[in-house]
Amino acid sequence: MATITNRRPVMTLYSVPTDAHSHRARMVLAEKDIVVDIVDIDPDNKPEDLLAVNPYDDNPTLVDRELMLYDSRIIMEYLDERFPHPPLLPVDPVSRARCRLALYRIEHDWYSLVDQLKTGQAVNADQLRKELRESITLVAPILERTPYFLYDEFTIVDCSIAPILWRLPVLGIDLPNQAKALMKYADRIFARPCFQASLSEAERQMRR
Repeated sequence: MATITNRRPVMTLYSVPTDAHSHRARMVLAEKDIVVDIVDIDPDNKPEDLLAVNPYDDNPTLVDRELMLYDSRIIMEYLDERFPHPPLLPVDPVSRARCRLALYRIEHDWYSLVDQLKTGQAVNADQLRKELRESITLVAPILERTPYFLYDEFTIVDCSIAPILWRLPVLGIDLPNQAKALMKYADRIFARPCFQASLSEAERQMRR
């Protein structure tokens, strides 16, 4: 998936091609035009050496020389600090805190439900879909005021929202009419070069 280039990769991302957590890390890498080796892994058959550096066995894992990072949010914030242009978090502490609070709520309210649904074994799948649909719809009014979530500028929060919205059809979730602003926002994000560059082939198939 990585673009052919004469620049040497500075890091490696071990990524699951269908995983939303991996996807948002790939979005940050693409937005910042970071040259990286993206290694697609099978979540059910991970290399032993990868398990050795990521004791929680979650996705993705970033290797930057001697540094090993896991947890997609930690990876995204590290990339934003290591490669500061373009910035994906606001400069002032209050706005930065609001972004981090939004990230926390998205992870708690959305990613947790998607993680349960993606196994295909949730006994209460219909209820989970209902909760996710309602939670996502609640943010639609925010997107009537700004082109991106909370702000006029594209941020790390948008990188976290986009993978969830992209997966809604395969999760069996349709948004209601009152979420039109959210659907326009989704189209705007999906058209960004960083989003298109971040997609694995398996993720492209989700919308075909």
